Amino acid sequence: MKLLYTFLFASVLFLSSVAQNSNPWFDDAQLTTVGAYYYPEHWNEAQWDRDLKKMSEMGFEFTHFAEFAWAQIEPEEGVYDFGWLDRAMEIADKYHLKVVMCTSTATPPVWLVRKYPEVLKTNEDGTMMDHGSRQHASFSSNFYRNYSLKMIEELAKHYGSDERIIGWQLDNEPYTNTDYGPDAQQRFRDWLKNKYGTINALNKAWGTNFWSGTYTDFSQINIPKHRQWGMNLYQRLDHGRFCDEETSSFLDDQAKVIRKYTLPGQWITTNYIPYYDARYIGQSKDLDFITYTRYMVYGEHPGIGLKGYRVGEYSRIAMANDYFRPLSPLYGVMELQPGQVNWGTIDSQPLPGAVRLWLWHVFAGGSKLTCTYRFRAPIYGYEQYHYGIVGTDGVTPTPGGLEFQKFMKEINTLRDAYTGAGVPQEYLNRKSAILYDPDNTAAINQNKQTRLWDTEGHVLKYYKALKSFGAPVDFIRDTMNFSTYHVIVIPAYQQMSRSVIQKLTDYVKNGGNVVMSCRTAHQDEFGHLWEARHAEPIYDLIGAEIEFYDLLREYASDTIVTAEGKFAWTTWGDILKPKTGTESWGSYSGDFYAGKTAVTFHKLGKGAVTYVGADSNAGDLELSMLKKVYNRISIDIENYPPGIIVEYRDGFGIALNYSDKPYEMTVPESDIVIGEKSIPTAAVLVWKL
Repeated sequence: MKLLYTFLFASVLFLSSVAQNSNPWFDDAQLTTVGAYYYPEHWNEAQWDRDLKKMSEMGFEFTHFAEFAWAQIEPEEGVYDFGWLDRAMEIADKYHLKVVMCTSTATPPVWLVRKYPEVLKTNEDGTMMDHGSRQHASFSSNFYRNYSLKMIEELAKHYGSDERIIGWQLDNEPYTNTDYGPDAQQRFRDWLKNKYGTINALNKAWGTNFWSGTYTDFSQINIPKHRQWGMNLYQRLDHGRFCDEETSSFLDDQAKVIRKYTLPGQWITTNYIPYYDARYIGQSKDLDFITYTRYMVYGEHPGIGLKGYRVGEYSRIAMANDYFRPLSPLYGVMELQPGQVNWGTIDSQPLPGAVRLWLWHVFAGGSKLTCTYRFRAPIYGYEQYHYGIVGTDGVTPTPGGLEFQKFMKEINTLRDAYTGAGVPQEYLNRKSAILYDPDNTAAINQNKQTRLWDTEGHVLKYYKALKSFGAPVDFIRDTMNFSTYHVIVIPAYQQMSRSVIQKLTDYVKNGGNVVMSCRTAHQDEFGHLWEARHAEPIYDLIGAEIEFYDLLREYASDTIVTAEGKFAWTTWGDILKPKTGTESWGSYSGDFYAGKTAVTFHKLGKGAVTYVGADSNAGDLELSMLKKVYNRISIDIENYPPGIIVEYRDGFGIALNYSDKPYEMTVPESDIVIGEKSIPTAAVLVWKL
């Protein structure tokens, strides 16, 4: 009965949060909206009408202007030309296309770079970037930050009251601003002084007594040479934090300027590449929501089966959805692959149906908008051979373009069937969280202890297991509310404060369930090892001691034995000593500590903590132990094979097949809206609840 009450309480909170996420920008009954990038400045103006008419006829509802057009907007210093953009706006409106207006700060014009070369980034070796690329100007250049805001203000003055504009995108795929120029140097020192207050506080945090590293004044501190062996780890970590904050604060500065002139219904966002060690993602407080970019077939991920590379790795969109959604009131995808690309290691054709699969996957996670780069395939420039919605003739739809068109017709079918219904209770009962901090990942990655360690790969072992259960998953930060989740998984959370340990302890005592993995809480929040036994502050929480850890060679895997089977491991193993009353769920074999505990289960108050001490080679240990936990706490789970993703939203179920064989879903025929119960590779099934 207590478990049922917990689930119902969590469900009420979940549904309340959905209600609170109602927003002034998107109509719930619309479900989602789809757009395409268009660059009027790339094409003969006589073709604009034809192109935007075609975009509208194919079902697109918005387009995307001015992303890289600073040279056209401000052809010389202080001289602005919006005439061409006004004409493009008029044509878009003629064909009922709304517009996302962009700031062009990723590509400053050549006159700016030549007149003010200090805006260019300086590399670690002292060389400077130059005009002709993108993201070559520094967000740490005081002049660049100030001057670019002048251009943005003129753009906002001109278009902020324009009802044809639905929103604004800042920059393009902003990432960590790393610059070794003089402004960056001084801004780093100022940032450190603001953070620590006194040089003594910095010395303590950085442990500068080690190797005679002590500073007596902030003016002595330089940007660390990341390629120089043995540089202070905490200095490097703080520099990374500073670089990320330069990015997030620059976006905030842009948003503040734009918001002075915009209508209430215009939203402001930016499009991030999902880097999971990037602290700037979610750090800008003046955005209305965030969006991401996702490409699936470019030579890096083999997928499932011999031809899986044509469909892509099934966790890439899933994890991005679940990572971005908790950071934002809502989320969208501003750049989704339309077909073959030109910049990958091997630019294969996607499997027919794959583009549509990705569109449905973005939608399944709750996205309110999807946009694609780009409508017309480029015929010159760095991105030749990159597909668009139409080909290089500007007229003929590409295979991906036709799949976008099909998806938009299917969304209209869903809009007709929309009732405002919720999601199944059994789905809510499985709602789980992964406690994650990109700063923690950055810290681990600069001090791995073994070249075999892969932080993101380790997290994926747990994440993929949860998705195979059919669980809705949120990636949450330690500042967020834990009580809405019945299970919180904590993979390799190496830096953990005593306050977070206490927060987790309270959560478990009140009925929560925690699954921790190896490398968790070995350090405090400053990245210092505890002045205690190894990871001692979590001993009471996990009901065990960690005697030591081991790292094996790649040719010398060993085995963990549990009641469920044997599991190979190599990368990292915490050797555990359970306390009285703590269950041992697995032990090591094959080395001098054979028989020692590898996995523990500890009841604490109304909840329990499971500690999985090893990183298995194949993720099978993680899957097996999570199954055991969910069974132990009486949460019914699904057993979807790798490559099958099932989500629910807005009264619909969506099943997606990234695997190399058909998958059969048990769904009443009368409920099916799109697809068939037997789902082929790269296909989708949608049913009404």
